[in-house]
Formats: sequence, C-alpha cells, structure tokens
Amino acid sequence: MVMPNQTEILIPVTQDEAIVLFEFLQRYSDSDKLVIDDQAEQRALWNLRCTLEKFLTAPFEKNYVVLLEEARTRLRDEAA
Repeated sequence: MVMPNQTEILIPVTQDEAIVLFEFLQRYSDSDKLVIDDQAEQRALWNLRCTLEKFLTAPFEKNYVVLLEEARTRLRDEAA
C-alpha cells in the first residue's frame, strides 16, 4: 500500500529471490525471530540491499538520520 505523498518504488527480484525472501519473511512472521536458515537467504538479502541502493538517494543524503526517522514514524502502526 502506498501512503499519501509517497513515491512507489518497484523493486525487481528474480523468481528464486522472491520465493526465498517470502519464506524468510513468513518464518519471521510466525516466530518473531530473524534467523538465516540457509545461505540463499543471506544472498537474497544482499541482492535486495544492492537493488535498493540503485533506487534510493536518501541513504546518501546528509540528513539521512532525519529521513530515516521520518520514514519509520510514517510506517509505524498507530499507538493503541
């Protein structure tokens, strides 16, 4: 879901990366533990990071810490 005033970024991944990342995230969703069970998960995460690096400029901005905190604030669930 795209939030108001946000630009959507389409991140290309291979079918294999998508399957491996899905399983990794599903396992996290079920257990609340981020554990790499197979080196392929590590590779898929590295590949995803490299892909994000190609699309994002924020990590290279001087005010990145502020941009990161603002993004986290927008993505957090509202307090109950």
